[in-house]
Amino acid sequence: MQAERMKVAPDTVAYADAEHHKLIVEFAIPGAPTESIDVKILEDSVYLSAPARDIEYVSALALGWPVKPDKAEATYVNGLLRVEVAFKDPMEDAVKVTIKAGGAEVRPAALVG
Repeated sequence: MQAERMKVAPDTVAYADAEHHKLIVEFAIPGAPTESIDVKILEDSVYLSAPARDIEYVSALALGWPVKPDKAEATYVNGLLRVEVAFKDPMEDAVKVTIKAGGAEVRPAALVG
């Protein structure tokens, strides 16, 4: 039976790339084998689990702006995991509401001169 790894929060940086309209999140997870890294993204959060030697890096971030999880890309070089994901337009899934004419007509009040 394998001993339980100590859970550690990785050094993390998250910032918006306004020019390319995307979020970039970087996790410092040295020693974690690429095949063991588990990153999951929802529209409003990012989750990371990455076992490395006798520790396990874990992180959960709430995002302040929605993203498109299916557009996420990740690269892992020299212990730095970089996740890039496009921001979602908050009106992207909006539904246009049909406006019906009401029964009573509203007339503006007469102007007082």
